[in-house]
Amino acid sequence: MSARTQRQPPTVAVIGAGSVGATIAYTALVRGTARRVVLHDINAAKLKAEVLDISHGLSFTPMGSIDGSDDVEICRDARVVVVTAGAKQQPGQSRMELAESTVLLTKKLMPRLLEVAPDATYIMVTNPVDVVTTAALRMTGMPPEQLFGSGTVLDSSRLRYGIADTIGVAVQNVHAYVVGEHGDTEFPLWSSASVGGVPLVDWSRRHGGVLDEDARDAIAHDVVHAAYQIIEGKGATNYAVALACCQIVESVLRDERRVLPVSTMLTGDYGIDGVCLSIPTVVGSGGAMERLQVPMSDAERRLLRQSADSIRRTAERVDA
Repeated sequence: MSARTQRQPPTVAVIGAGSVGATIAYTALVRGTARRVVLHDINAAKLKAEVLDISHGLSFTPMGSIDGSDDVEICRDARVVVVTAGAKQQPGQSRMELAESTVLLTKKLMPRLLEVAPDATYIMVTNPVDVVTTAALRMTGMPPEQLFGSGTVLDSSRLRYGIADTIGVAVQNVHAYVVGEHGDTEFPLWSSASVGGVPLVDWSRRHGGVLDEDARDAIAHDVVHAAYQIIEGKGATNYAVALACCQIVESVLRDERRVLPVSTMLTGDYGIDGVCLSIPTVVGSGGAMERLQVPMSDAERRLLRQSADSIRRTAERVDA
């Protein structure tokens, strides 16, 4: 191995040059998430244009490079592979309605990726992400810590924004998670949420009812329906999901061990087995390293099982 090869920075490969994939590649370079980003897509003309556009801004970013190819070989020996390839969600269409075509694509794509990057950490982003992640794990037999989904990391950020905007505090001081499916059956863990160390369920009582049950229900509704609203208005969600994905990638590359609600295969946790969904999880260089046993109310446990049942039904329907 040459000295030049030894100095090669870890590669982050992004599969799919659509709105989400291209924005993840761009964001990774702007944030300094990765020094080397490669982009793969079967649409060579679109891919070339995205790579060229991003390349023209590299003098304004931290040191980095981007390459692209319609040949999966470009992903060889990648440290992290972010999979965004799949059917585009249309206005009014649920994520679960994307399942069949996306699972078929995933089954074709994963063996080719594993040939060139068998040791990479795989982060599945394609929707419905929980079903896609379940399918990818079952077909590849990969360890669940090595392959997991982006889950509700974005949804949790939406929740924190909604809380912060409602009560007038910095979003960074809100600690709250959305769990379950990344989709219509997801829900906030209100019982463990806090603001500056103050339990969120106490906030309304101490601050004039500003975050009462009606307000919390409205925030939760906005979180669940945010993607529909954005897709209706501009055709795709891309900015916030790219930032969410880059935080996951950074936690892997830098062994940050952030607690992130990524989608992993549950094996008896909370009485759920054999399906992927999101629970706060320690993410580091070993991937999705440890799922936390978050205190939940009886009602929240029921909602989590209902969410798991929804994912399982779709997975079985599309033979995931």
